[in-house]
Amino acid sequence: MQAKKHYWLWALAVIAVCYLLLAYVVAPHAWKRVTSIHPSVHDVPNVTLGADGLPGDPVNLTIHGDEATLRAAMAEAGWTVADPLGLRDDARIVLDTLAHRGYSSAPVSKLYLFGRIEDIAFEMPIGADPSRRHHVRFWRSGASEPFRWLGAATLDKSVGLAHTTGQITHHIGADVDKERDHVLASLDDSGRVLRRWYVADFHKERNGKNAGGDLWRTDGRLGAARLRPD
Repeated sequence: MQAKKHYWLWALAVIAVCYLLLAYVVAPHAWKRVTSIHPSVHDVPNVTLGADGLPGDPVNLTIHGDEATLRAAMAEAGWTVADPLGLRDDARIVLDTLAHRGYSSAPVSKLYLFGRIEDIAFEMPIGADPSRRHHVRFWRSGASEPFRWLGAATLDKSVGLAHTTGQITHHIGADVDKERDHVLASLDDSGRVLRRWYVADFHKERNGKNAGGDLWRTDGRLGAARLRPD
């Protein structure tokens, strides 16, 4: 009986190790080779990248204003700054999701633009479930205008396994334009927007997939807003 128990323990350990190798080493490498020929991957800064170099979420926003103004406008619009990633916060997401408890500042995964992770991320929960939320990441663009931000806004609709690698992830909604417009509309409600407009044909590729294999689609426009400082 004891030998049989040890056998099952060893079997479970082997399965766990195989899963980790496949999901976090083999699959990302294979998917990176497949997507390396997709034109949207090279269309930076149109598409963000994951830490493993796989394509992330599409860029769909640009905001003009300094950091203090951006933070104030987003707070007044009902957004919360996301907590940094960490084991404690990751565990809290899982527990709060199972218990249907709200976590309005749950961390977001890291994505890269200009070779670095987002400078700041905001989220807006949907009900008392951390697996569903509006969220947007912002990067300082380094453009000639000193306080311009590029953002990637998406809807987290559920938690599950990535279609491409099997890793645990949030799945996003395909309509990224709806999230772009949700961010702009909420900023309008804050009273901080001096001007709103759209940049046509920012995306030549109107459909794509992120690193988790989730489909996204866009009309190609970049949403833009200039904020009023205090």
